[in-house]
Amino acid sequence: MVIKRSAAIPSSEITDKKLYLNRREFIRATAGAAAGAAFLSGSESLLHAQTPAPHGRKLMNIKPSSFSVSERPNRWEEITTYNNYYEFGIDKEDPSQYAKGWKTEPWTVAVDGECKKKAAWHLEDILKGEVLEERVYRHRCVEAWSMVIPWVGFPLSDFIKRCEPTSKANFVKFTTAYDPQHMPGVREPVLRWPYVEGLRMDEAMHPLTILVVGLYDEVLPPQDGAPLRLAVPWKYGFKHIKSIVKVEFVEKQPANTWQIATPSEYGFYANVNPKVDHPRWTQATERAIGGGIFRRKTLMFNGYGDQVERLYTGMDLRKNF
Repeated sequence: MVIKRSAAIPSSEITDKKLYLNRREFIRATAGAAAGAAFLSGSESLLHAQTPAPHGRKLMNIKPSSFSVSERPNRWEEITTYNNYYEFGIDKEDPSQYAKGWKTEPWTVAVDGECKKKAAWHLEDILKGEVLEERVYRHRCVEAWSMVIPWVGFPLSDFIKRCEPTSKANFVKFTTAYDPQHMPGVREPVLRWPYVEGLRMDEAMHPLTILVVGLYDEVLPPQDGAPLRLAVPWKYGFKHIKSIVKVEFVEKQPANTWQIATPSEYGFYANVNPKVDHPRWTQATERAIGGGIFRRKTLMFNGYGDQVERLYTGMDLRKNF
C-alpha cells in the first residue's frame, strides 16, 4: 500500500537542515545573548559530518490526523542526526553514530503498579488493533531549539485503558531501556540510570499525548527512541521518554531523571513557557532547526494552549515548572 501524507504539507516544501548547539555547549554557555551567539558555533561542520539513519520498514495503513499542525516538517536527515539521547552520548551527533545496529526487535514493555492488567506486553500486542496516525507535531527542546516532526503513533490513552488502572493511579511512570553493552552513554554517571519520566494521569490521557512507533511512514530509527517513545507536544523534549521498557501506574508523583539531577533547572511538568527562563538561558525565543539564523518567539504550551491550558487551571506555572 502506498502511504499518502497530508496534501497540506508537500514534500517539495520540506525545509533544509541547519545544525545547532548541543546541550553540553549550552551548559558551558552563559545565559541570554552569549548563549544565543554560541548557538551557531560549529553547526555547519557538524551538519555535514553526520550520516542520517537508513530508511527502514514501511508502516502500513497510516491515517492523517486532525491534530497535526500545518507547518512544514523537518527532513528525515535533520530529525535523525540532531538528537538528545544521552544513553548514546551527550552530544547531538552521538546518537546517530552510536545507535547504529542497536536491536529493538523483539521488544517487551512491563506494566506494573496500580492496574489490573499487570503483564509483560510484547510490542506486537500493544499495537494490535491500533490505528496508526501521522501526527505532525511541534517539538520544543528545553535548550531553546525546535523542530516540526511527523511522528507516527497512537493515543497513549488507548494503551492505558487496556491496562485498567485503579482509582489509586494518579500518575504514569515510564522507564527507558538500560543496556550498558550497547548504550555507551550509560557507562558514565552523567545521569542516574535508567532514565525515568512521568505524567499526571490527565496529561497521559489527553488526546495529544501519543506513543510513537514511526517517523514519516517508516519504523522509528534507534536514535529517535525506537521502537516505542512518548510525544507530549506541549512539553519540553526531555519529557518525551524514548525506548520505553516499563510503564507503572503510581499514586504519588514520580521524580523524573532530570529533576533528580538538577531540580532547580528541570521540573516535573516541563510545560513550554516563554515566561519562565531556564537559569542559564532564555526560553522567550527559540531557534528552529532548518529555519535559518534568526530566533522566533516561543509559544506558550508550544502553541497547544487552547487544547491543554485547562489542565493547569489554578496552578502557579512558575512554581510548577
